[in-house]
Amino acid sequence: MRRLICSFSVCLALAISGCSSDLEDYQSSQPTFDLFDYFNGEVTAWGMVQDYSGKQTRRFEVDIVGTIDNDTLTLTEDFVFNDGEVDQRVWKITRFNDSEYQGVADDIIGVAKGREVGNALQWQYDFELKLEDSTVVVSFDDWLYRQDDKHVFNITSINKFGVEVGKITLFFQKK
Repeated sequence: MRRLICSFSVCLALAISGCSSDLEDYQSSQPTFDLFDYFNGEVTAWGMVQDYSGKQTRRFEVDIVGTIDNDTLTLTEDFVFNDGEVDQRVWKITRFNDSEYQGVADDIIGVAKGREVGNALQWQYDFELKLEDSTVVVSFDDWLYRQDDKHVFNITSINKFGVEVGKITLFFQKK
């Protein structure tokens, strides 16, 4: 019986994930996202991490400084977590055309890829997640939505073997 319930749960999760949003759905949504425009300068963000059950496991704040040099956006992100941990990530993001990007950072596995349509940006990458005494590689599927000139919100699905194991909700405010 337990095996049957487990199999049903996996099938249900796969069926639900097949109903996910398509980036093209945002074609006519305004304002346009424009990653370089929004993150050029200072941005503050705050958010939370939830586990597979929806339980909040961490909260954090981030100070972000973005600088542009030709077709490269450098984002320096300084994180402060509610448990006192401090971390920094530096992204180097390259623009390939008006809507496609690639990025690298130290704790990102390989290259992150992103594309924006209308007011939305989908950003996908593999991430080396630190645990208490080890690390595990998970996939991040970020969906960012530009609300207006000053605000962006982000919902990230954290996946392992195609199954969502966590979620990040993050709000950005441009200074």
